[in-house]
Amino acid sequence: MFDCDVLVIGGGIVGLSTAYALTRAAPGTRVTVLEKEHALARHQTGRNSGVIHSGIYYRPGSLKARFAVEGAAEMVKFCAEWGIPYEVTGKLVVATAREELPRLHALVQRGRENGIPVRELGPAQISEYEPRVRGLAAIHVGTTGICDYGAVAERLAEASGARILYGAEAAVIDRRPWGVAVRTADGRVVRARVLVNCAGLHCDRVARLAGDDPGMRIVPFRGEYYELADPSLVRGLVYPVPDPAFPFLGVHLTRGIDGGVHIGPNAVPALAREGYGWSVVRPRELGATLAWPGSWAIAREHWRYGAGELHRSLSKRAFTEAVRRLLPVVEESDLRRAAPGVRAQAVLRDGTLVDDFLIREAARTVHVLNAPSPAATASLPIGREVAGRALAFL
Repeated sequence: MFDCDVLVIGGGIVGLSTAYALTRAAPGTRVTVLEKEHALARHQTGRNSGVIHSGIYYRPGSLKARFAVEGAAEMVKFCAEWGIPYEVTGKLVVATAREELPRLHALVQRGRENGIPVRELGPAQISEYEPRVRGLAAIHVGTTGICDYGAVAERLAEASGARILYGAEAAVIDRRPWGVAVRTADGRVVRARVLVNCAGLHCDRVARLAGDDPGMRIVPFRGEYYELADPSLVRGLVYPVPDPAFPFLGVHLTRGIDGGVHIGPNAVPALAREGYGWSVVRPRELGATLAWPGSWAIAREHWRYGAGELHRSLSKRAFTEAVRRLLPVVEESDLRRAAPGVRAQAVLRDGTLVDDFLIREAARTVHVLNAPSPAATASLPIGREVAGRALAFL
């Protein structure tokens, strides 16, 4: 009667880590993954900075804090075991203005509460790590690293033993007391005892297809990147002090596993769930975003921040000026456009930007409704959490 025990919608790193955790926790569990693209990890997983985050930014006791700290150590171990390129580089978080110093100190305290080793630095010590970076003060976080999350996703898929169906976009979900049936856009039907929604940018839509009100909407924010023409200007990872009012970390410099240095991302509204450029507009998706009251609440409260991000998106000179706060030697000609990403940010009706991972259960269903950064870092613990909830329905 059933084609599988657990059906996972979404072939990104969270969906694949869930499949991996399911078959490790309960060998013999039949898992199928529906992926609407023709390859894995084509969206958030494959379009990010590749950073293994330490967990320093996140509220103590939150899922983000707990899973990022656990996940960083586990990701390093996973990469080592499977021969996936990685490096524990450490990173600097640099204050460039006096008003940022209290926030930097608060970050030190938060890091210590989360059990993360942090070293405080003065200007001369900053230069020891990064000779061309300038700042009033900084912290060095030793547990930050880099890896290839696309390769991690491929290994998770292989190790899980799950059946993966490509080009399989969920179109209809029929949930009954005995289980769940999903019909894909191309007419395939898959029947399962339990459904797991890891659809990322489309997770709220999938929740509604299942008959559940997620109580939030995904508002897509595009993150645009440049890369340095001369990567020797930066040795490692350099971040600004983030604004705690937003779940974004600001424009930072990241030396990737390939040796190149990416700069970004900013955070601008995308005009489609997969709106990787201003020319990508999907009226139905844009209309749904504009119809959500939370979108307008964000615009009213944070219009000044948003205007600055838009300016940096449309003006390479403005983007360069933001970078020069950290790296004064950089010139506009040093920056080359790189591939952008889109962040799936859950927003509540009142405009609250959901600041933690959000996992909800319904009848025979587990929904992952907010899993932006640091979800790739935290993917192994997230997968175990989701798998545990799914197995409880079997």
